[in-house]
Amino acid sequence: MKKIKQNVTRFLRKYQMDYLDVDIEQVIDSFLSEMQRGLAGKKSTLDMIPTYIEVGADVPTNKRVIVVDAGGTNFRVATVYFDDQKKAVIENLRLYKMPGVQHEIGKDEFFKIMAGYLKDVAGAAQNIGFCFSYAVEMFPNKDGQLIRFSKEVKAKEVEGELIGENLNRALASMGLGGDKKIILLNDTVVTLLAGVGYQNRSFGSYIGFILGTGTNTCYVEKNSNIKKTKGLDLLKSQIINTESGNFGKIKQGKIDAAFDKSTVNPAVHKFEKMISGAYLGPLCLATIHKACDDGLLSTACAASLTGVANALWQISELDTKDMNAFLLYPYGQNPLADAAKQGNAGDSLTLYYIADRLTERAAKLTAINLSAMAIKSGSGTDPSRPICIVAEGTTFYQMKGLKNRVEFYLKQYLENKLGIHYEIISVGNATLIGAAIAGLTN
Repeated sequence: MKKIKQNVTRFLRKYQMDYLDVDIEQVIDSFLSEMQRGLAGKKSTLDMIPTYIEVGADVPTNKRVIVVDAGGTNFRVATVYFDDQKKAVIENLRLYKMPGVQHEIGKDEFFKIMAGYLKDVAGAAQNIGFCFSYAVEMFPNKDGQLIRFSKEVKAKEVEGELIGENLNRALASMGLGGDKKIILLNDTVVTLLAGVGYQNRSFGSYIGFILGTGTNTCYVEKNSNIKKTKGLDLLKSQIINTESGNFGKIKQGKIDAAFDKSTVNPAVHKFEKMISGAYLGPLCLATIHKACDDGLLSTACAASLTGVANALWQISELDTKDMNAFLLYPYGQNPLADAAKQGNAGDSLTLYYIADRLTERAAKLTAINLSAMAIKSGSGTDPSRPICIVAEGTTFYQMKGLKNRVEFYLKQYLENKLGIHYEIISVGNATLIGAAIAGLTN
């Protein structure tokens, strides 16, 4: 067992793919530098997008708002109101496919599909809280211009377009009214907002964090530090959408770099491709391919996956769910476990150590991301008012060992070394609730 672990560690370090290759302080310093450059309007891999959304506005009761959640593979629509006890009541919830996921579509079709999804609730309210989980340049009127899609959405014509304005135009063309007040915001921003007032707790600041199909982070920044935006009230603060999945000053391993070139959007979202659910499984497979090339797996194990001896690299798919299933049930019924059963006694452990150490690396990088946000917020030094990290995403909560390891690195570095205190929370239906708060308070 010890020898197999040493072989896998040596293999991963040969290609700079191991968690031991990640220097926490060095990467955090790079994160903070990119954040600062982005806030100053200088060239940066972090967009640092002002949202013009503040934290702490009072939420009206018994007033309905339409909420939309567009992100990943799903598109959700509902109506929400807050009762006299400020409890969110979600109604008319519908689930659809995100436009552009299955094949390339044009601008007009993209917005026509979205407007059609709103048909049944269009008359329920004038305001729409729209969670749009992609890189958008925001404007003071709370509309936003798409910078780029991620998560493999294929609708190139939509880039550079105003989302709210075009949706209103599509609604008008369908006779559903074209004068809605649309508050556009990112999924991390709505996640953050959902945590405000959590169980009447007192927090020093807030971080919104998503690690699911993709990843992103937001935090609360003083307007006086947002040098690229003129005319802000310098005594106030607002939420900054960092677009942290696009952090590019991360040193990729050799397998990371090769895998990146195979994706729909090479050379962007480098950080996301190292930690998120859309990519972690395929990256693991690419790493296994290289392990097969290097002779770490038996011929029989390779043949059981492909039907061709010593040809593991012909396996075309391994999603993150499959990777996680193997980590949970290495001797169960899943592709990697089935392959290992056909090989020798060491194949299962070899595959396990590869998947496990890539997960460990993802956890370490996630803790680095969150630490950078916490440091930049300037809060959390008072343990009675910690930073509230509102975390969402199936990868964060369901990937075996990932959340616990994130908390280990945060405790070790952020709290013990820097004296910055935090608490990670989860809010049920955070996206819908946060979008409703935004729609009702802006």
